[in-house]
Amino acid sequence: MSEITYIRGDATVPSVKGVKVIAHVCNDIGGWGKGFVVALSRRWPQPEAAYRAWHRERAANDFGLGAAQFVQVEPYVWVANLVGQRGIVPHARLRSRGGTPMGSKGVPVRYEAIATALQALAGKAAELDASVHMPRIGCGLAGGKWSRVEPLITERLVKRGIAVTVYDHGEA
Repeated sequence: MSEITYIRGDATVPSVKGVKVIAHVCNDIGGWGKGFVVALSRRWPQPEAAYRAWHRERAANDFGLGAAQFVQVEPYVWVANLVGQRGIVPHARLRSRGGTPMGSKGVPVRYEAIATALQALAGKAAELDASVHMPRIGCGLAGGKWSRVEPLITERLVKRGIAVTVYDHGEA
């Protein structure tokens, strides 16, 4: 069994051959505009447009915690919008506790929802024979801990033989 590959770079430009799925965590309230989604939107308009339509039409679809949406942005590149965050932390309520965003109700990350969405991602990646690329999902604005997310990725993706690369952006 392989392991997760960690590299420094931009998860929106995976430099491997073959089909690639770029995965990230979204909130369940239709908000898009901070964090990794800014880099996605800079590169392609489709993931944001698809996510907003998915949220807008949620009464008639599966939008909600644990859901996954797959958007093809190039012939060999897909983006996976994974709903794994309950709401957002409004700036006025943002407090820092060890560098983690905190609101009055705690962090927005929902590990069970991430696990469910990763299961759907595994199915799609297997169907496409794709590798998966991502930042440290659920650990930015969602406030999660990588020590809780990494085992979910290992269990749902790596153990199924899906190559996963995690990108750390910026300087060492």
